[in-house]
Amino acid sequence: MSEGVCAACRRSIDAAARLCPYCGANPATGERIDTQAILQEVFSPREMSTSESVLEYARQRQGVVITVSIVVAFLVLAGIHQFATMRNANAVTHTPAVPLTEIADSPDRLVSRPVPIPDLDFQYDGRPQVMRTYIAEKGAVAPQPALPAPQTHTAAPAPAAPSPSR
Repeated sequence: MSEGVCAACRRSIDAAARLCPYCGANPATGERIDTQAILQEVFSPREMSTSESVLEYARQRQGVVITVSIVVAFLVLAGIHQFATMRNANAVTHTPAVPLTEIADSPDRLVSRPVPIPDLDFQYDGRPQVMRTYIAEKGAVAPQPALPAPQTHTAAPAPAAPSPSR
């Protein structure tokens, strides 16, 4: 980078610069240039509608817009919850509860006595892995009992103890 000197302010600047970054003058002639007019000419402002300006404002402040949106959504949900809670608080009845036996579809609708649990028949041979439960209904045929494995005990004569010699 070669260095040049501004003719207006005498500071050292880049030789290829068209404007002095310190004073804004033409570095070769020292003539002051209206930089605002140049900026307006190069970067002409665009006419924006109201909705575009609102969107541009939102783009510049996304964090604020997101935070406000979350707070509004939270307040709406809290309002819905409060409404449902108040409505449910008013819809409670103070009459005694009705037993389910009175509303169930059974022929004994008027009888509200407990039904006993039927007896269960267990087959258990000492190993819980093979324990089975049978609930017998009317007309059901019981399964055949398992035959025990035949036990073969052959009694072998005990060996005779040697007699003590004297």
